[in-house]
Amino acid sequence: MSTAIEHITMQLAQLPQERLEEVVDFVDFIASREQERRLVRATQAVSEASLATLWTNETDAAYDRL
Repeated sequence: MSTAIEHITMQLAQLPQERLEEVVDFVDFIASREQERRLVRATQAVSEASLATLWTNETDAAYDRL
């Protein structure tokens, strides 16, 4: 186990039950937010590949040079 996990485990063991429930809610929130971020990054990567032909053309290049 990593040092951070061991430290958190020791701290959690000292908390009352109602505080542990708050910690669980917070960890769930962080995990959900991270999952959303991964989904956004994956969507961006897929979109970028499919839109590359639209973005890379001579007409748009003229605007890019302005």
